[in-house]
Amino acid sequence: STMSLKIALEQLGFGPCYHMSEVAQHPDHDAVWLTATRRQGVDWDALFKGYAAGVDWPIAAFWRELASHYPQAKFILTIRDPEAWYTSIAATIFPALMSEPVGDPTHRTMTRELILEQTFGGRHADKDHVIDTYLQHNQAVRDTLGPQRLLEYETGTGWDPLCAFLGVSAPEQPFPMTNTTEEFQNRSRARRQANEAKRG
Repeated sequence: STMSLKIALEQLGFGPCYHMSEVAQHPDHDAVWLTATRRQGVDWDALFKGYAAGVDWPIAAFWRELASHYPQAKFILTIRDPEAWYTSIAATIFPALMSEPVGDPTHRTMTRELILEQTFGGRHADKDHVIDTYLQHNQAVRDTLGPQRLLEYETGTGWDPLCAFLGVSAPEQPFPMTNTTEEFQNRSRARRQANEAKRG
């Protein structure tokens, strides 16, 4: 999962690692990502000041731009069984984006435009299309980034492939496992309840 990979990279010394959770902590970043989503230009160096790595939406949608802007950067393509990946996204991200509007309106506009419209062409209810988009994305990354820059990382394979690719030693502690579907749904529920409480 993206949260597991974020924690793992930080434990390996590549932190802080940018993640969608960082956007929630920096509400001013939503407008920057919306500008990027609309292809109106963004100052990547200013956005990522202080960060050593990044995972998850929205950053992953801009891998081409970032590969060009940071020519020395290495990339990790997480590989999952497509059916398992679809089951996860259909139970987490899609319902969260389709739910009643809560929270920051710029954040909702950005995530809906970037994920539902741009990535999946508004066809997120079409399972075959969603899986096909996932497979095409993976192939485009493979075709664009050579083996020196790209690790195809199979979820669940632990520290070894990651550490070999990044040239660091594996830590003593076990690989972090987090961000299950249940955890995502619990966080979404808590956010909804907090917003309802605010509205009173």
